[in-house]
Amino acid sequence: MYCTQCQHMVDGERCPHCGSKKLRLPEQDDLCFLTEQEYLWSEMLQDVLRQHEIPVFTQNYLGAGITSKIGCLMEKVSFYVPYARYAEAQDLVTALFSETGEEEEDP
Repeated sequence: MYCTQCQHMVDGERCPHCGSKKLRLPEQDDLCFLTEQEYLWSEMLQDVLRQHEIPVFTQNYLGAGITSKIGCLMEKVSFYVPYARYAEAQDLVTALFSETGEEEEDP
């Protein structure tokens, strides 16, 4: 189900992220929350999604004013993609940010 309040994909009758009961089946053009990454990793993820021609929309948490004063190390970036490309984008995120990153080769 799709939470119209916070744009997360959820299981159940209530969104665990915002508590909303405004859930419905997702439509192809719905923007879905994909992941939140630290600023240092956000450019790389954004580039990979664009290389795969996945439209991506981002939202920075601190904003340019605060980031310019304290630096980008504390900045967090949320990523949103259309539902039609959500599964593909999730696979890319998993591949980029998994602990191993690559399959192990047999000796």
